Amino acid sequence: MIPGQFDYHRPSSKQEALQILGELGGDAFPLAGGHSIIPMMKLRLAAPEHLVDLGAIDELKGVSIGGNVIEIGSMTTQHELLTSSELSQACPIIQETSALIADPQVRYCGTIGGNVANGDPGNDMPGLMQCLDATYVLESNSGAREVGARDFYNGIYDTALNEGEIVTLVRIPTPAAGHGYAYCKLKRKVGDYATAAAGVILNMSGSTCQSASIALTNVGDTALYAAEASDSLAGSDLGDDAIDRAVSLAEGITSPVSDMRGSEEYRSKMAGVMVARAIRLAAERAS
Repeated sequence: MIPGQFDYHRPSSKQEALQILGELGGDAFPLAGGHSIIPMMKLRLAAPEHLVDLGAIDELKGVSIGGNVIEIGSMTTQHELLTSSELSQACPIIQETSALIADPQVRYCGTIGGNVANGDPGNDMPGLMQCLDATYVLESNSGAREVGARDFYNGIYDTALNEGEIVTLVRIPTPAAGHGYAYCKLKRKVGDYATAAAGVILNMSGSTCQSASIALTNVGDTALYAAEASDSLAGSDLGDDAIDRAVSLAEGITSPVSDMRGSEEYRSKMAGVMVARAIRLAAERAS
């Protein structure tokens, strides 16, 4: 189908983009990679009067790692994340997750900001950002504020973004040296959304887990941070009993819908399988 009529804006600076969005209010929609809004416009499920393309704004692009913080501009593409040598050393789970998003054509255009900002529970980055305890910098004409990824998502396509605001930066605490990590995703075919997926970060001391972080993708109205499951692993040896308990706690917070990917019961159980798989793989990688 063909989208309805709209006006197209392509600002060259962040300030210009915020000015346009502030003036146009709810009639304008920011355009990042376009993989969410354009299909919705073609189906006439969305009909913005103005599209504000952020693709020419260089200050919204790039990866910076300094001290204990990783900063990623919101218009950085998945392909750019995959080819960042800095990220491969500091936080390889980001690249592992990016490689599982859709296909190469999508990854050349799709951005981390677009992936985290639109509130689609099937997107992979929201769960990963919760696993990493990331913070989003939100900016508008009124100024900037920060919202934690674990507090950003309210429901399907419902986030903490106010009218005229965009995500401009993703800020991530650099994981400890030697941490274990894994993002495991079950999907029907290449390019599909997850039937269920789980991200895990482990900090180990010898054979004992000092701390853990677990998040789930596409098994609820939002990505889910599994706080109790994460806490249950602390102090354990990550043996079968500890993993089984974490799996049970993680499955308990899921509420997927039955769809073409499987029944509600199946998808909840597969979330648990992904959690167990990710914990074991993360433990193998920890050093």
